[in-house]
Amino acid sequence: MIDNGFPLTTEPNILRQMIASPNIVSKMLSVATGNSSNVSNTLPDATASCVPWRITDLKHTNNEVYVDLVEEMDAIINSDGALVKCEINGEVQVNSHLSGLPDLTLSFANPSILNDVRFHPCVRFRPWESHQILSFVPPDGQFKLMSYRSNVIHLQGQKVEEYSDICKATANLRFWDMPYQCFADLTSNHGAVNILANKTCSWSIGRIPKDKAPSMSGTLALETDLERLNVFPTFQVGFRIMGVALSALQIDKLDLRNLPNRPYKGFRALTQAGEFEVRS
Repeated sequence: MIDNGFPLTTEPNILRQMIASPNIVSKMLSVATGNSSNVSNTLPDATASCVPWRITDLKHTNNEVYVDLVEEMDAIINSDGALVKCEINGEVQVNSHLSGLPDLTLSFANPSILNDVRFHPCVRFRPWESHQILSFVPPDGQFKLMSYRSNVIHLQGQKVEEYSDICKATANLRFWDMPYQCFADLTSNHGAVNILANKTCSWSIGRIPKDKAPSMSGTLALETDLERLNVFPTFQVGFRIMGVALSALQIDKLDLRNLPNRPYKGFRALTQAGEFEVRS
């Protein structure tokens, strides 16, 4: 909303209450009344609230809140199988359906690994500065509570195979197109390997076993009239690992106050590939 050329209201929660979404009913009313504006003439109650991102007098039948750790891993693995570069960019995503005006406190077991943190406006900055605790009154629905970066120095220079036991959930790996390739014969000791028509390899690992580390090996043949490559190929890898955060970030506890009854709390983690390269 603009007042005399200056931004007055930028909070999405208030804008959603002031500006009705276009639908068939609103179009019929605008034709019947001759009023084509879908902007309310009155300001919502949230404009005078200290928490403008939350609807006042909110009520839910089932009080529940879900916290997801979603991380993207940017890494370079050299031909010896060691990590040359490893960086993780993550987000703490919250899906909140809580009645009234709840007050939440989220703490981590190891907040010292977090760098370049950015917060949602609902987060109180002083508790984080003093005790690395996230104290906030959440918006209703899904939102990004914070984002962070982690260098995961403990992984750099180590063999990738040594950390295969931390991947304890479903994973999918995909190798993108390699130039001058005419034939591929790839096998794995666990899961299913599929060579697609666009020279893409899809490896569905499934649940990773505890007694062995999944590995894939095989042969990539060049075109018949090409004896050698001018450069060593680089593989772009994509993967999704459910149930684990490779930065080793752990949620310690989530406390909820100002609620009429005990809510349900759920936690999940997901790690996926960002810019992930394997050099040959």
